[in-house]
Amino acid sequence: MQMASSHLYFCSPNSIAIKPDGRVKMPIPRSNQIVKKFQFVPRPQNCRFVVPVRQTRLFAVPNTNDGHPSVSIEEELNINHSPNIEVEPLLQKWSPPRFVWRGLSVFVIAGQVILRILKGKIHWRNTLQQLERVGPKSVGVCLLTSAFVGMAFSVQFVREFTRLGFSRSIGGVLALAFARELSPVITSIVVAGRIGSSFAAELGTMQVSEQTDTLRVLGSNPVDYLVTPRVIATCVALPFLTLLCFTIGMASSALLADGIYGVSINIILDSARRGLRSWDIISAMIKSQVFGAIISIVSCAWGVTTTGGAKGVGESTTSSVVISLVGIFIADFVLSCFFFQGVGDQLKNCV
Repeated sequence: MQMASSHLYFCSPNSIAIKPDGRVKMPIPRSNQIVKKFQFVPRPQNCRFVVPVRQTRLFAVPNTNDGHPSVSIEEELNINHSPNIEVEPLLQKWSPPRFVWRGLSVFVIAGQVILRILKGKIHWRNTLQQLERVGPKSVGVCLLTSAFVGMAFSVQFVREFTRLGFSRSIGGVLALAFARELSPVITSIVVAGRIGSSFAAELGTMQVSEQTDTLRVLGSNPVDYLVTPRVIATCVALPFLTLLCFTIGMASSALLADGIYGVSINIILDSARRGLRSWDIISAMIKSQVFGAIISIVSCAWGVTTTGGAKGVGESTTSSVVISLVGIFIADFVLSCFFFQGVGDQLKNCV
C-alpha cells in the first residue's frame, strides 16, 4: 500500500494577508526541501472594525385622523462619535430680532387692512360694536382730560398776556393751540391708553389661546373679523372725539379766564373766531385720523404677534402703548411741518 505524502512548508504569520473579500493570501517558499519539523506559534490577534452606529429613538404619537398611534423618529444618537458629514445651511438657526419682525408686521397688517377695505370685506356688526366702544364709551375720560388741560394751559399764560396788554389775543392763542396741537394729541393719548391697550390684550390673549387659529379653521380671516373693524372704528371715532375735546377745552379756558383773571368770555370767543380758520379744524381731524390708524394698527399687530402666555400678553400690552405714543408724537411733528410750514400771520387778526 502506498501512502500519500504531503509536503509541509513553513510560513511566517507576518506574511499572511487577509483581503477585504475574505480570501487569505499566503506566499509559498521557492525551496523544494521538505520541512520535517514545524511548529505552530499561537499569536492571538484582535481585529477591530470601526463602523458608525446610530441609535434611533422612536415614540408613538396619536394620529388625530383615525385615533391610531403613529410612530415617529424623535432623534438620532451618534454613539461612537463618528464624524457627521452633513453641512448645515448658513442661516438655518438664525432668526431676526423680535422688534424687527414685529415692526414689519405693522406694515403687513396695514396693507392687508387697506386691501380688505378696498375690496369691501368688512364685518359691519363687529365694526359697529367697536365704534360704540371707542366713541361713546370714551367720551367721558376724553372730555375730563381736555377740560383740565385747558384750564392748566390758561393758568400758564393768561396772566402774562393780561399784564402785557394782549388780552384780546388770548382767545386766538387758545384756539390755535387747541385746534392744531392739544386736542388731537391729548385725545390720541387717552385713546391709546384706554383702547389701544385693550386691543393688544384681547388679541394677545386670543393668539396665545389659539382662538385665531380656530377662526382660520372655521373659514374666517382674522384680519377681516378682528383687525379691520377696530381700525375703521378708531379712525372714524377719533375725529369726533377731537372736536368734542376742542370745544370743552376752549370752554373751560374761557370760564377760568373770566372767573379768575377778569377777561370776558365774549372777548375770548371773538378773538378765537378771528384767529381760527377752517383749515385748522380740518387739519386737526386729519391728524386724529392718522393717530387713530397708528394706535389701532400697532395695537393689533402687537396683539397677533404675542407669544409666551400671560407674561407675553402683559409685555405686548405695555409695549403697544409705548410704541403708539412714540408713533403719535413722530406723526404729529411730520404733519405739523407739512400743514403749517408757511403759516404764521393768523394772530395779526386777533390784536
